[in-house]
Amino acid sequence: MSLASDLKVLYHLAVKPVKGDNHAERLDSFYSGQAGAYDDFRKRLLKGREEMYRSIEPQQDAVWVDMGGGTGSNLEFISDRIGTLKHAYVVDLASSLLKVCDDRIKERGWNNVKTVEADATTWTPDEGYADVVTFSYSLTMIPDWFAAIDNALRILKPGGTIGVVDFYVSRKFPDESLKRHPWFTRSFWPVWFASDNVFPSRDHVPYLRRHFETTKLEENRAKVPYLLWFKTPYYIFTGTKREA
Repeated sequence: MSLASDLKVLYHLAVKPVKGDNHAERLDSFYSGQAGAYDDFRKRLLKGREEMYRSIEPQQDAVWVDMGGGTGSNLEFISDRIGTLKHAYVVDLASSLLKVCDDRIKERGWNNVKTVEADATTWTPDEGYADVVTFSYSLTMIPDWFAAIDNALRILKPGGTIGVVDFYVSRKFPDESLKRHPWFTRSFWPVWFASDNVFPSRDHVPYLRRHFETTKLEENRAKVPYLLWFKTPYYIFTGTKREA
């Protein structure tokens, strides 16, 4: 961690325009200049990841798909379980982040982990199924996130697990069991994140609860580096695919 690397990330977050004719080009435009400093800054910004990954206990020889997994840093949270998996796939459209992940896989000797440059809304594992599908702060960057969740539901085996951690805002009138954010929160954060093509949604949690059996749901807030008086809302969701 250094001020110089933080400034580089902040420049890409707040100043550098994101360019590209499609989603993959826009992702690489956003990440290519900050991929090397990505993990350290995000560790302080993206809260709840370790809690979500550690709460999932895959069976022996399970297939785990990390959608939008980028540099593969999420796998560090389950490094003690990777050896028990049949395969782990890190799926992302940002080739600059996957290159960092390839270096990590080689360094760690994870022979059963593979990077895949593909679209989370359509990709299918080589096995044709997954036991676990996770999204760590990636749904908010997927334009058709409904399709990404639908695809996870499609490839998961019955009883399989989905795990999501991401930014969000509440609906104006949420279900009574969910938190309700004040007007400023519901209005400010979507605008603040939108310049980076990150779109906190009021519909993530309701959509996940509708399609999966909820096993864990937490709604929290996290400090934002260098924005000392602001805390952004995030949620942790895990659920299982219902039996047919």
